[in-house]
Amino acid sequence: MSGLRGRLVPVARREAPQATWHRAAPAPVVLVSGPEKLLASRAVERVTAVMRKSGDIEVSRLDASAYARGGLAGATSPSLFAEPGLVVVESLEAMNDDFLQDALAYVARPDPECVVVLLHGGGVRGKKLLDTLRKGGAPEYTCPAIKKDAELVDFATGEFERAKRPAPARAVRALVDAIGEDVAEIAAACAQLVSDVEGTIDEAAVAKYYGTRVNATGFAVADAAIAGRTADAIALVRHALSTGTDPVPLVAALAMKLRTLIKVGAARGRGVSLKELGIQPWQEDRARRDLRRWDADTLALAVQAVARADAEIKGASRAPGFALERAVRTVAELAA
Repeated sequence: MSGLRGRLVPVARREAPQATWHRAAPAPVVLVSGPEKLLASRAVERVTAVMRKSGDIEVSRLDASAYARGGLAGATSPSLFAEPGLVVVESLEAMNDDFLQDALAYVARPDPECVVVLLHGGGVRGKKLLDTLRKGGAPEYTCPAIKKDAELVDFATGEFERAKRPAPARAVRALVDAIGEDVAEIAAACAQLVSDVEGTIDEAAVAKYYGTRVNATGFAVADAAIAGRTADAIALVRHALSTGTDPVPLVAALAMKLRTLIKVGAARGRGVSLKELGIQPWQEDRARRDLRRWDADTLALAVQAVARADAEIKGASRAPGFALERAVRTVAELAA
């Protein structure tokens, strides 16, 4: 294992700063923490890729929740490796007592020529080990949950950048609208587009592969209605409802779109920042374009129509689909 000698820095006896998963690099002991499992796997991929630049490595995996005493010592034993060794230990958040004891002993005197990556999904289990690692200076790479819309868009953008493929902001937006909040699904969709599409991954490419899902989303309905495209908006609503889409998120998307218009319109000339508005730059740009069709009176009428539809959909009407379609038609005609 002389190939690793001199390239791995022993665990320092000081507090190490945290960094996000995309900076993960080899060290004798590496802590990867946070609930987003996909990002944790990416951190492991990065460590593995860095090690493989210098030649073949042998990878072992352990499950801390089903750990047998002595397993860590065996996996890191120099006699097992004809090449540098990487040991990935999963499920530290559910570690058993045997693993805790062995891990505490190991991190006190780690093998400087073996890389041990410890994955902790969050929670208080194993706090003593985590505190020991952090106080000892082991590098920690975080994998925070990705839930907010802006975070999902940033993640998808990062996937295309990681693959070194250009993808305009509108195409990324369309893809996230189509897929939803499942990070693994977004990653898979990005991978498919990278694999199957040549050149720039634009809106047309997204529509080709995810057209049905894109065109049936509440955001697509809202965009068409706000832009005054009555026929398109009604067609999208009917398609969404015919494929089993719940009308509640559709009317919610329309209400959200109107709220954004109102925020941006009210902030004109007042020097209000995007942070104060709680919106992204692309949302502001689109809202300013859309506002060319709207004024205070028509926005007020649109809000009333959507509020009425929202109440009817949530119980005041026996025909929620009709209530939704009526609201979408009203909004679209106000903008036309």
